[in-house]
Amino acid sequence: MTEIFTWDIVEAMDFGLKVGLATIAGLLIGLEREYKGKHAGLKTNTLVAIGAAVFVLISMRFYGEDYADITRVLSQVVTGIGFLGAGVILQNEKKERVKGLTTAATLWCSAGAGCLAATSMFVELGIIIILVVIINIVFGYVDNKIGDSK
Repeated sequence: MTEIFTWDIVEAMDFGLKVGLATIAGLLIGLEREYKGKHAGLKTNTLVAIGAAVFVLISMRFYGEDYADITRVLSQVVTGIGFLGAGVILQNEKKERVKGLTTAATLWCSAGAGCLAATSMFVELGIIIILVVIINIVFGYVDNKIGDSK
């Protein structure tokens, strides 16, 4: 008989570490978006990173099981984030300008960060956090300077 409540301290600590790092990644990425006053900021990026990590961790529980393909969850995370990202992209008809693309791309990266945390790719996670924050800050500044010169 399968026990419903099994608890392993090592598994719990592993889960906590991975979800904790996904949380930190989402917070660091979302902090920049929040600072710029974007709707999908601190909380959204953090929740996306946590959610992605949780889904990947759940799928990894089925590794080695018959008829289980754990990689399918990764593809579904990408699809789901695409749907969420589409919701933040708006077209301003008066200015003939599309807004929200950077926020949608940042959400996508937050989901990737959550997936990296879930798969214990911690060095890669650190690199992604740094890259996303630097790109959003530095190129946001450059983009504003170019926009001001037009």
